[in-house]
Amino acid sequence: MYVAVLSIILGQALLFSSWTLLAYGVVAGAAMIIFVKLYEEPTLASRYGAEYATYRRNVPGWLPRLTPWRGG
Repeated sequence: MYVAVLSIILGQALLFSSWTLLAYGVVAGAAMIIFVKLYEEPTLASRYGAEYATYRRNVPGWLPRLTPWRGG
């Protein structure tokens, strides 16, 4: 969802040739990264423990993988 929102903002910046939207996209992206690193990932790690650690090792954080994960 984070990548989709940033793609929309950056797409609008390109469509409207707006430096303001580009700056907004950079600020929004930084805020999202900070939120994920400081709140979301630690919360999931404490809730799901080793299962989440396995997931994190096998699934990229922001960009989709090219081959499916056959986790177990």
